[in-house]
Formats: sequence, C-alpha cells, structure tokens
Amino acid sequence: MTPLTRATAAAGALAAALALLATSPASAAPRPALPGDWLHLTVSQGETLAPGARRALLLCDPPRGTAHAAEACAQLTAAGGDIGRIPPKEVFCTMLYAPVTAHASGFWHGHRVEYTHTFSNGCVLSAQTGAVFALDA
Repeated sequence: MTPLTRATAAAGALAAALALLATSPASAAPRPALPGDWLHLTVSQGETLAPGARRALLLCDPPRGTAHAAEACAQLTAAGGDIGRIPPKEVFCTMLYAPVTAHASGFWHGHRVEYTHTFSNGCVLSAQTGAVFALDA
C-alpha cells in the first residue's frame, strides 16, 4: 500500500466513524439496566472502596436481593430514594474508629442514584442508613 492509498483509507475510515456518530443521539439520557427501582450496594472496610468489599443488588419491584430487602425498599420509598433522607435510628454507638465506606449506584423512579459516604464504624452506618446497607443475613 502506498502512502497515498493509506491516507485515503484512513480518511475514509474517519469519515465513516463521523457519519456513525452524527446519526446517534447527542445527549441520550442514561437508561436503567434493570426495570424498576434498584441499587447496586457496596460496603467496604476503611475510608475507600476496596477490592474485598461486600456487594449486593437490591431490587425493589418486588423487594429482593438482600435479607432485609423489604425493609430497605420501604425506607427508600419513604425517603424518596434519597439514602441521606432516611431518618437515623436512635441508638448508642461506640466511639471506636473503624471506618466503613458505603456506596450505592442505581435508579429510583427513573432517576439516577449515586451515594458514597464513609462512616466512623458499622454501627453508625446502620443507624444512619437503616436497612439499605444491611447486607449480612
């Protein structure tokens, strides 16, 4: 192949790619991967999400995926899908610093949900997020 034919072929490939991009929607909204309300949940020891984190998929139509799915879905429904609006439980937690990081990503009533917060320990996580991150049986 001569340098001229290589350049012509590259230009043709570029033109085809640009034509393909021009036919796709410019600002397509992200679509949920699953129907209904769902969150991919992760809880990790420490101040960052680590490879050994506990993970679960919480589905709420009908509730399933974790041992406390029905309670978690009810709490999320009452909070409009906003984990930060779940009323905290009135419990006493030790002041032991053993950080846990919680992350949720998914969709609630068609709206994207992203939540990440590091709590001082598991008791505080449970008190502030209810059953949402209760991934143990």
